Amino acid sequence: MRARMALLVAAVSVLTLVAFLVPLALLVRTVAEDRATVRATADAQSLVTVVGTADTATIRLTVEQRAAESGRPVSVFLPDGTVLGAPAPRTPAVALAARGQSLTAESGRGREVVIAVQGRPDGTGVIRTVVPPEELTAGVSRSWLVLALLGVLLVLIGLAVADRLARTLVRPIGELSAVSHRLANAELDARVTPAGPPELREVAGALNHLAGRIQVLLVQEREEVADLSHRLRTPLTALRLEAESLRDPEDAARVAAAVDGLERAVTGLIRQARWRAPTARAASADAAAVVAERVAFWSVLAEDTGRAVTLDLAPGPLPVGVPADELAAAVDALLGNVFAHTPDGTAFAVRLAADAGRAVLTVADEGPGIPPGTVDRGASTAGSTGLGLDIARRAAQAAGGRLNLHAAPSGGAEVRLELGPPGP
Repeated sequence: MRARMALLVAAVSVLTLVAFLVPLALLVRTVAEDRATVRATADAQSLVTVVGTADTATIRLTVEQRAAESGRPVSVFLPDGTVLGAPAPRTPAVALAARGQSLTAESGRGREVVIAVQGRPDGTGVIRTVVPPEELTAGVSRSWLVLALLGVLLVLIGLAVADRLARTLVRPIGELSAVSHRLANAELDARVTPAGPPELREVAGALNHLAGRIQVLLVQEREEVADLSHRLRTPLTALRLEAESLRDPEDAARVAAAVDGLERAVTGLIRQARWRAPTARAASADAAAVVAERVAFWSVLAEDTGRAVTLDLAPGPLPVGVPADELAAAVDALLGNVFAHTPDGTAFAVRLAADAGRAVLTVADEGPGIPPGTVDRGASTAGSTGLGLDIARRAAQAAGGRLNLHAAPSGGAEVRLELGPPGP
Protein backbone atom coordinates (compact mmCIF):
# COMPACT_ATOMS: atom_id res chain seq x y z
CA MET A 1 0.00 0.00 0.00
CA ARG A 2 2.83 2.40 0.84
CA ALA A 3 4.46 1.77 -2.53
CA ARG A 4 1.21 2.26 -4.42
CA MET A 5 0.41 5.48 -2.60
CA ALA A 6 3.94 6.74 -3.25
CA LEU A 7 3.60 5.86 -6.93
CA LEU A 8 0.24 7.62 -7.11
CA VAL A 9 1.58 10.77 -5.46
CA ALA A 10 4.67 10.73 -7.67
CA ALA A 11 2.54 10.42 -10.81
CA VAL A 12 0.21 13.23 -9.76
CA SER A 13 3.13 15.44 -8.71
CA VAL A 14 5.02 14.88 -11.95
CA LEU A 15 1.94 15.61 -14.08
CA THR A 16 1.19 18.75 -12.07
CA LEU A 17 4.76 19.98 -12.26
CA VAL A 18 4.97 19.26 -15.98
CA ALA A 19 1.76 21.22 -16.54
CA PHE A 20 3.18 24.10 -14.49
CA LEU A 21 6.90 24.10 -15.24
CA VAL A 22 6.83 23.55 -19.02
CA PRO A 23 4.83 26.75 -19.72
CA LEU A 24 6.97 28.55 -17.13
CA ALA A 25 10.14 27.39 -18.88
CA LEU A 26 8.81 28.61 -22.24
CA LEU A 27 7.87 31.89 -20.62
CA VAL A 28 11.39 32.27 -19.21
CA ARG A 29 12.88 31.78 -22.69
CA THR A 30 10.45 34.27 -24.21
CA VAL A 31 11.23 36.85 -21.54
CA ALA A 32 14.96 36.40 -22.12
CA GLU A 33 14.54 36.89 -25.86
CA ASP A 34 12.35 39.94 -25.37
CA ARG A 35 14.79 41.42 -22.88
CA ALA A 36 17.71 41.04 -25.29
CA THR A 37 15.60 42.48 -28.13
CA VAL A 38 14.57 45.47 -26.03
CA ARG A 39 18.21 46.21 -25.16
CA ALA A 40 19.26 45.99 -28.79
CA THR A 41 16.35 48.18 -29.86
CA ALA A 42 17.24 50.78 -27.21
CA ASP A 43 20.85 50.82 -28.37
CA ALA A 44 19.78 51.26 -31.96
CA GLN A 45 17.30 54.02 -31.11
CA SER A 46 20.03 55.93 -29.28
CA LEU A 47 21.62 56.46 -32.70
CA VAL A 48 18.53 57.87 -34.38
CA THR A 49 19.38 61.51 -33.61
CA VAL A 50 22.95 61.19 -34.77
CA VAL A 51 22.02 59.38 -37.99
CA GLY A 52 19.31 61.91 -38.75
CA THR A 53 21.41 65.07 -38.27
CA ALA A 54 25.17 64.40 -38.24
CA ASP A 55 27.61 64.04 -41.05
CA THR A 56 29.07 60.80 -42.26
CA ALA A 57 32.27 60.92 -40.18
CA THR A 58 30.37 61.60 -36.97
CA ILE A 59 27.90 58.83 -37.69
CA ARG A 60 30.75 56.36 -38.36
CA LEU A 61 32.52 57.24 -35.13
CA THR A 62 29.32 57.05 -33.04
CA VAL A 63 28.27 53.69 -34.55
CA GLU A 64 31.69 52.17 -33.86
CA GLN A 65 31.58 53.33 -30.23
CA ARG A 66 28.06 51.93 -29.75
CA ALA A 67 29.06 48.58 -31.31
CA ALA A 68 32.07 48.37 -29.00
CA GLU A 69 29.90 49.12 -25.94
CA SER A 70 27.07 46.69 -26.77
CA GLY A 71 29.22 43.91 -28.17
CA ARG A 72 26.88 43.31 -31.07
CA PRO A 73 27.31 44.46 -34.74
CA VAL A 74 25.65 47.77 -35.67
CA SER A 75 25.29 48.96 -39.26
CA VAL A 76 23.88 52.19 -40.73
CA PHE A 77 22.58 52.27 -44.27
CA LEU A 78 22.51 55.79 -45.74
CA PRO A 79 20.16 56.73 -48.57
CA ASP A 80 23.06 56.97 -51.03
CA GLY A 81 23.94 53.29 -50.39
CA THR A 82 26.82 53.92 -48.02
CA VAL A 83 27.15 51.36 -45.18
CA LEU A 84 28.71 52.62 -41.98
CA GLY A 85 29.78 50.42 -39.05
CA ALA A 86 29.85 46.63 -39.38
CA PRO A 87 29.70 45.43 -42.98
CA ALA A 88 26.33 43.81 -43.67
CA PRO A 89 24.28 42.91 -46.75
CA ARG A 90 21.15 44.81 -47.60
CA THR A 91 18.58 42.35 -46.33
CA PRO A 92 14.85 42.43 -47.10
CA ALA A 93 14.25 43.85 -43.63
CA VAL A 94 16.63 46.73 -44.41
CA ALA A 95 14.91 47.35 -47.75
CA LEU A 96 11.53 47.43 -45.98
CA ALA A 97 12.84 49.84 -43.33
CA ALA A 98 14.18 52.12 -46.08
CA ARG A 99 10.53 52.74 -46.94
CA GLY A 100 9.96 54.15 -43.46
CA GLN A 101 8.88 51.04 -41.44
CA SER A 102 10.87 49.86 -38.40
CA LEU A 103 10.66 46.14 -37.61
CA THR A 104 12.24 43.10 -36.04
CA ALA A 105 12.90 39.94 -38.07
CA GLU A 106 14.51 36.57 -37.59
CA SER A 107 17.63 35.77 -39.55
CA GLY A 108 20.18 33.01 -39.74
CA ARG A 109 22.55 34.89 -37.42
CA GLY A 110 19.95 35.77 -34.79
CA ARG A 111 17.27 38.40 -34.40
CA GLU A 112 17.58 41.36 -36.75
CA VAL A 113 16.42 44.80 -35.49
CA VAL A 114 16.06 47.57 -38.11
CA ILE A 115 14.96 51.13 -37.40
CA ALA A 116 13.99 53.66 -40.08
CA VAL A 117 15.47 57.17 -39.61
CA GLN A 118 13.48 59.84 -41.38
CA GLY A 119 14.21 63.56 -41.61
CA ARG A 120 17.47 63.39 -43.52
CA PRO A 121 17.58 65.75 -46.48
CA ASP A 122 18.79 62.96 -48.80
CA GLY A 123 16.19 60.37 -47.79
CA THR A 124 15.55 57.65 -45.16
CA GLY A 125 18.43 56.05 -43.32
CA VAL A 126 18.32 52.61 -41.68
CA ILE A 127 19.98 51.46 -38.45
CA ARG A 128 20.50 47.71 -38.27
CA THR A 129 21.75 45.51 -35.41
CA VAL A 130 21.68 41.75 -34.89
CA VAL A 131 21.05 40.02 -31.53
CA PRO A 132 23.05 36.75 -31.58
CA PRO A 133 21.40 33.50 -30.35
CA GLU A 134 23.65 33.30 -27.27
CA GLU A 135 22.37 36.70 -26.13
CA LEU A 136 18.77 35.70 -26.81
CA THR A 137 19.13 32.64 -24.56
CA ALA A 138 21.40 34.16 -21.93
CA GLY A 139 20.41 32.78 -18.47
CA VAL A 140 17.74 30.45 -19.87
CA SER A 141 19.69 27.25 -19.20
CA ARG A 142 20.39 28.29 -15.61
CA SER A 143 16.74 29.15 -15.08
CA TRP A 144 15.64 25.82 -16.53
CA LEU A 145 18.06 23.98 -14.24
CA VAL A 146 16.67 25.82 -11.21
CA LEU A 147 13.13 24.93 -12.28
CA ALA A 148 14.09 21.27 -12.77
CA LEU A 149 15.73 21.09 -9.33
CA LEU A 150 12.70 22.77 -7.82
CA GLY A 151 10.44 20.19 -9.49
CA VAL A 152 12.54 17.28 -8.20
CA LEU A 153 12.54 18.80 -4.72
CA LEU A 154 8.76 19.18 -4.77
CA VAL A 155 8.32 15.57 -5.91
CA LEU A 156 10.60 14.33 -3.12
CA ILE A 157 8.71 16.40 -0.56
CA GLY A 158 5.44 15.01 -1.88
CA LEU A 159 6.78 11.44 -1.64
CA ALA A 160 7.94 12.03 1.93
CA VAL A 161 4.56 13.41 2.94
CA ALA A 162 2.76 10.56 1.14
CA ASP A 163 4.96 7.97 2.83
CA ARG A 164 4.26 9.48 6.23
CA LEU A 165 0.53 9.49 5.56
CA ALA A 166 0.66 5.95 4.20
CA ARG A 167 2.53 4.82 7.29
CA THR A 168 -0.31 6.10 9.47
CA LEU A 169 -2.61 3.81 7.46
CA VAL A 170 -0.34 0.80 7.04
CA ARG A 171 0.67 0.50 10.70
CA PRO A 172 -2.91 0.10 12.02
CA ILE A 173 -3.72 -2.29 9.16
CA GLY A 174 -0.63 -4.36 10.02
CA GLU A 175 -1.72 -4.49 13.66
CA LEU A 176 -5.19 -5.61 12.58
CA SER A 177 -3.65 -8.36 10.46
CA ALA A 178 -1.34 -9.50 13.27
CA VAL A 179 -4.20 -9.66 15.79
CA SER A 180 -6.41 -11.55 13.33
CA HIS A 181 -3.64 -14.14 12.84
CA ARG A 182 -3.26 -14.45 16.62
CA LEU A 183 -7.00 -15.00 16.93
CA ALA A 184 -6.78 -17.64 14.20
CA ASN A 185 -4.09 -19.37 16.30
CA ALA A 186 -6.55 -19.55 19.24
CA GLU A 187 -5.02 -16.59 21.13
CA LEU A 188 -8.45 -15.24 22.00
CA ASP A 189 -7.01 -12.71 24.48
CA ALA A 190 -5.33 -10.80 21.61
CA ARG A 191 -6.65 -7.28 21.14
CA VAL A 192 -5.78 -4.42 18.83
CA THR A 193 -5.29 -0.81 19.92
CA PRO A 194 -7.56 1.41 17.78
CA ALA A 195 -5.46 3.85 15.75
CA GLY A 196 -5.43 5.61 12.43
CA PRO A 197 -8.42 7.09 10.57
CA PRO A 198 -11.92 6.75 12.02
CA GLU A 199 -12.75 3.91 9.64
CA LEU A 200 -9.76 1.84 10.82
CA ARG A 201 -10.54 2.60 14.45
CA GLU A 202 -14.06 1.36 13.86
CA VAL A 203 -12.72 -1.85 12.28
CA ALA A 204 -10.36 -2.33 15.24
CA GLY A 205 -13.22 -1.92 17.69
CA ALA A 206 -15.33 -4.40 15.73
CA LEU A 207 -12.48 -6.93 15.71
CA ASN A 208 -12.01 -6.57 19.46
CA HIS A 209 -15.74 -7.00 20.01
CA LEU A 210 -15.74 -10.08 17.77
CA ALA A 211 -12.81 -11.60 19.66
CA GLY A 212 -14.51 -10.98 22.98
CA ARG A 213 -17.76 -12.44 21.73
CA ILE A 214 -16.02 -15.54 20.40
CA GLN A 215 -14.27 -15.98 23.73
CA VAL A 216 -17.54 -15.72 25.62
CA LEU A 217 -19.34 -18.13 23.31
CA LEU A 218 -16.50 -20.62 23.47
CA VAL A 219 -16.43 -20.46 27.25
CA GLN A 220 -20.18 -21.05 27.33
CA GLU A 221 -19.88 -23.99 24.94
CA ARG A 222 -17.09 -25.57 26.95
CA GLU A 223 -19.05 -25.11 30.16
CA GLU A 224 -22.09 -26.73 28.59
CA VAL A 225 -19.99 -29.68 27.40
CA ALA A 226 -18.44 -29.96 30.85
CA ASP A 227 -21.87 -29.85 32.50
CA LEU A 228 -23.20 -32.46 30.09
CA SER A 229 -20.22 -34.69 30.78
CA HIS A 230 -20.63 -34.19 34.51
CA ARG A 231 -24.18 -35.49 34.29
CA LEU A 232 -22.78 -38.84 33.15
CA ARG A 233 -21.32 -39.38 36.60
CA THR A 234 -24.73 -40.29 38.00
CA PRO A 235 -25.40 -43.23 35.63
CA LEU A 236 -21.76 -44.26 36.03
CA THR A 237 -22.23 -44.45 39.78
CA ALA A 238 -25.34 -46.54 39.29
CA LEU A 239 -23.44 -48.79 36.88
CA ARG A 240 -20.64 -49.21 39.40
CA LEU A 241 -23.16 -50.30 42.04
CA GLU A 242 -24.65 -52.79 39.61
CA ALA A 243 -21.17 -54.15 38.89
CA GLU A 244 -20.47 -54.64 42.56
CA SER A 245 -23.71 -56.61 42.92
CA LEU A 246 -22.64 -59.23 40.36
CA ARG A 247 -22.13 -62.66 41.84
CA ASP A 248 -19.21 -63.70 39.66
CA PRO A 249 -16.10 -61.92 41.01
CA GLU A 250 -14.38 -62.00 37.63
CA ASP A 251 -17.37 -60.39 35.90
CA ALA A 252 -17.67 -57.85 38.68
CA ALA A 253 -13.98 -56.94 38.42
CA ARG A 254 -14.17 -56.72 34.63
CA VAL A 255 -17.26 -54.50 34.62
CA ALA A 256 -15.83 -52.36 37.42
CA ALA A 257 -12.63 -51.88 35.44
CA ALA A 258 -14.70 -50.84 32.43
CA VAL A 259 -16.63 -48.39 34.56
CA ASP A 260 -13.36 -47.00 35.93
CA GLY A 261 -12.05 -46.49 32.41
CA LEU A 262 -15.26 -44.81 31.36
CA GLU A 263 -15.16 -42.56 34.40
CA ARG A 264 -11.59 -41.60 33.61
CA ALA A 265 -12.64 -40.73 30.08
CA VAL A 266 -15.51 -38.59 31.35
CA THR A 267 -13.19 -36.86 33.83
CA GLY A 268 -10.71 -36.15 31.06
CA LEU A 269 -13.51 -34.76 28.91
CA ILE A 270 -14.59 -32.44 31.70
CA ARG A 271 -11.01 -31.31 32.26
CA GLN A 272 -10.44 -30.63 28.56
CA ALA A 273 -13.75 -28.82 28.19
CA ARG A 274 -12.86 -26.38 30.97
CA TRP A 275 -11.35 -23.10 29.79
CA ARG A 276 -7.73 -23.17 30.81
CA ALA A 277 -4.36 -22.00 29.57
CA PRO A 278 -2.21 -24.61 27.80
CA THR A 279 0.67 -26.03 29.78
CA ALA A 280 4.25 -25.65 28.67
CA ARG A 281 4.98 -29.35 29.23
CA ALA A 282 4.88 -31.43 26.06
CA ALA A 283 2.36 -34.29 25.94
CA SER A 284 3.81 -37.80 25.98
CA ALA A 285 2.68 -41.40 26.36
CA ASP A 286 4.13 -44.90 26.04
CA ALA A 287 2.42 -46.30 22.96
CA ALA A 288 3.44 -49.89 23.77
CA ALA A 289 1.90 -49.78 27.24
CA VAL A 290 -1.30 -48.04 26.11
CA VAL A 291 -1.89 -50.36 23.15
CA ALA A 292 -1.19 -53.46 25.25
CA GLU A 293 -3.62 -52.30 27.95
CA ARG A 294 -6.42 -51.49 25.48
CA VAL A 295 -5.98 -54.69 23.47
CA ALA A 296 -6.16 -56.68 26.71
CA PHE A 297 -9.42 -54.90 27.54
CA TRP A 298 -10.96 -55.62 24.14
CA SER A 299 -9.66 -59.20 24.09
CA VAL A 300 -12.29 -60.20 26.66
CA LEU A 301 -15.08 -59.03 24.35
CA ALA A 302 -13.31 -60.66 21.39
CA GLU A 303 -13.30 -63.96 23.21
CA ASP A 304 -17.02 -63.65 23.92
CA THR A 305 -17.78 -62.97 20.24
CA GLY A 306 -15.47 -65.66 18.88
CA ARG A 307 -12.92 -63.33 17.33
CA ALA A 308 -9.28 -64.33 17.00
CA VAL A 309 -6.91 -61.56 18.04
CA THR A 310 -3.33 -61.30 16.79
CA LEU A 311 -1.12 -58.90 18.72
CA ASP A 312 2.36 -57.87 17.60
CA LEU A 313 3.90 -55.21 19.83
CA ALA A 314 7.31 -53.61 19.49
CA PRO A 315 9.34 -53.73 22.72
CA GLY A 316 8.65 -50.68 24.85
CA PRO A 317 8.85 -48.06 25.94
CA LEU A 318 7.81 -46.36 22.71
CA PRO A 319 7.10 -42.65 23.50
CA VAL A 320 4.75 -40.67 21.28
CA GLY A 321 3.70 -37.01 21.38
CA VAL A 322 0.09 -37.45 22.48
CA PRO A 323 -1.46 -37.80 25.96
CA ALA A 324 -2.17 -41.32 27.15
CA ASP A 325 -5.93 -40.78 27.45
CA GLU A 326 -6.17 -39.44 23.91
CA LEU A 327 -4.10 -42.32 22.56
CA ALA A 328 -6.30 -44.77 24.47
CA ALA A 329 -9.40 -43.12 23.00
CA ALA A 330 -7.92 -43.44 19.50
CA VAL A 331 -7.11 -47.15 20.01
CA ASP A 332 -10.58 -47.75 21.44
CA ALA A 333 -12.10 -46.02 18.41
CA LEU A 334 -10.19 -48.24 15.98
CA LEU A 335 -10.93 -51.47 17.84
CA GLY A 336 -14.51 -50.43 18.47
CA ASN A 337 -15.01 -50.00 14.73
CA VAL A 338 -13.88 -53.61 14.20
CA PHE A 339 -16.51 -54.88 16.63
CA ALA A 340 -19.20 -52.51 15.33
CA HIS A 341 -18.77 -53.05 11.60
CA THR A 342 -17.73 -56.69 11.26
CA PRO A 343 -19.79 -59.79 12.11
CA ASP A 344 -19.02 -61.93 15.14
CA GLY A 345 -16.19 -64.36 14.57
CA THR A 346 -14.21 -61.95 12.36
CA ALA A 347 -10.53 -62.10 13.23
CA PHE A 348 -8.41 -58.99 13.50
CA ALA A 349 -4.77 -58.13 14.09
CA VAL A 350 -3.09 -55.30 15.97
CA ARG A 351 0.51 -54.45 15.20
CA LEU A 352 2.66 -51.73 16.79
CA ALA A 353 6.06 -51.11 15.23
CA ALA A 354 8.79 -48.49 15.43
CA ASP A 355 9.69 -46.87 12.12
CA ALA A 356 12.32 -44.09 11.88
CA GLY A 357 11.56 -42.71 15.33
CA ARG A 358 7.80 -43.00 14.84
CA ALA A 359 5.29 -45.43 16.24
CA VAL A 360 3.11 -47.10 13.61
CA LEU A 361 -0.11 -48.74 14.82
CA THR A 362 -1.90 -50.98 12.32
CA VAL A 363 -5.35 -52.46 12.91
CA ALA A 364 -6.46 -54.91 10.21
CA ASP A 365 -9.53 -57.11 10.13
CA GLU A 366 -10.88 -59.84 7.87
CA GLY A 367 -14.31 -58.30 7.50
CA PRO A 368 -16.07 -56.97 4.40
CA GLY A 369 -13.93 -53.84 4.38
CA ILE A 370 -14.88 -50.23 3.88
CA PRO A 371 -14.24 -47.97 0.89
CA PRO A 372 -11.15 -45.81 1.32
CA GLY A 373 -11.68 -42.07 1.45
CA THR A 374 -11.35 -39.05 3.62
CA VAL A 375 -12.18 -39.22 7.27
CA ASP A 376 -15.00 -36.74 7.81
CA ARG A 377 -16.19 -35.87 11.26
CA GLY A 378 -19.84 -36.80 11.74
CA ALA A 379 -20.06 -38.61 8.39
CA SER A 380 -20.76 -42.33 8.32
CA THR A 381 -22.25 -44.81 5.86
CA ALA A 382 -22.71 -47.57 8.44
CA GLY A 383 -25.22 -45.96 10.80
CA SER A 384 -22.65 -44.84 13.41
CA THR A 385 -21.77 -41.35 14.61
CA GLY A 386 -18.79 -41.11 12.29
CA LEU A 387 -16.52 -39.80 15.06
CA GLY A 388 -14.29 -42.85 15.64
CA LEU A 389 -11.86 -42.43 12.77
CA ASP A 390 -11.89 -38.67 13.28
CA ILE A 391 -10.80 -39.13 16.90
CA ALA A 392 -7.93 -41.32 15.71
CA ARG A 393 -7.01 -38.86 12.99
CA ARG A 394 -6.86 -35.93 15.43
CA ALA A 395 -4.70 -37.96 17.81
CA ALA A 396 -2.30 -38.70 14.95
CA GLN A 397 -2.16 -35.04 13.93
CA ALA A 398 -1.52 -33.99 17.53
CA ALA A 399 1.55 -36.25 17.50
CA GLY A 400 2.72 -34.95 14.12
CA GLY A 401 1.55 -38.04 12.25
CA ARG A 402 -1.35 -39.10 10.06
CA LEU A 403 -4.03 -41.73 9.58
CA ASN A 404 -4.32 -43.86 6.44
CA LEU A 405 -7.13 -46.22 5.48
CA HIS A 406 -6.38 -49.13 3.15
CA ALA A 407 -7.74 -52.48 2.11
CA ALA A 408 -6.17 -55.32 4.10
CA PRO A 409 -4.52 -58.24 2.23
CA SER A 410 -7.31 -60.47 3.56
CA GLY A 411 -9.92 -58.22 1.96
CA GLY A 412 -10.99 -56.36 5.08
CA ALA A 413 -10.06 -52.91 6.28
CA GLU A 414 -6.62 -51.82 7.43
CA VAL A 415 -6.15 -48.61 9.40
CA ARG A 416 -2.60 -47.31 9.76
CA LEU A 417 -1.99 -44.75 12.51
CA GLU A 418 1.40 -42.98 12.50
CA LEU A 419 2.47 -41.19 15.70
CA GLY A 420 5.49 -38.94 16.05
CA PRO A 421 7.77 -38.65 19.09
CA PRO A 422 7.03 -36.11 21.84
CA GLY A 423 8.24 -32.59 21.30
CA PRO A 424 11.00 -30.84 23.28
